[in-house]
Amino acid sequence: MPLTTEQQMLIEMRVANESPSTATAYLLWLFLWFVSAHRFYLGRPGTAVLQILSYFIAIGFIWLLIDAFLIPGMIRQRQNEIRQRMMAGMF
Repeated sequence: MPLTTEQQMLIEMRVANESPSTATAYLLWLFLWFVSAHRFYLGRPGTAVLQILSYFIAIGFIWLLIDAFLIPGMIRQRQNEIRQRMMAGMF
């Protein structure tokens, strides 16, 4: 059963309200990088802990720099998860 335009608009409004902020994610990345706050904020606690542990070796800092490019994709993935949850709740 396809969603109506009204249902799709409702889902997109809820996704926009519930999804993480790109600006907040980058601020956390910039200022609280040493506790991987951006990964906790984006719902990735497992990799946040791994990242913190990896700071004891050089790869953790490389990973941190790579995250600067991964944050938008992580936000899109989180938005898709919210969208799927909303759509599943409508049926």
